[in-house]
Amino acid sequence: MKLAEILGQNDIIFELKSNDKKGILEELAEVICAHENSVKKEEMVNVLLERERLGTTGIGDGVAIPHGKIASLRYPAISFGRSRDGLDFDSIDGRPTHLFFLLVAPENSSDLHLQILARIAKILKSSTFRKRLMEARSKEDIYRIIIEIDNAY
Repeated sequence: MKLAEILGQNDIIFELKSNDKKGILEELAEVICAHENSVKKEEMVNVLLERERLGTTGIGDGVAIPHGKIASLRYPAISFGRSRDGLDFDSIDGRPTHLFFLLVAPENSSDLHLQILARIAKILKSSTFRKRLMEARSKEDIYRIIIEIDNAY
């Protein structure tokens, strides 16, 4: 599944305002809840925080991919946010996290959930891609950059 099928420009936060893990998850969840009314923001944040308790989704290199499954969702949903300053997200490399892809999926979609998670992780391995996201000047630029690399895979 291509990211363009589930990520729109309105799912992108050009500059995250929060400076802690819960706040970041709330901002990213709010974007999804704005168009996915089958789930409440608080429910989504609780699912994501529970997942974080199992182990951090801060994968290093300034990247985190918080994710979880929610029974009331009908389709997978993604949001993206950038923090120029970065923040402590308990990343495995101990460095600040700047780029966040949040993925939530229906409870019964294990294969699709893992497939999308792997796709996001794969494109984020590119240091050039990460650098371009950090240098983007608008959320439209961020969206275009994500779609370009997604189409290249």
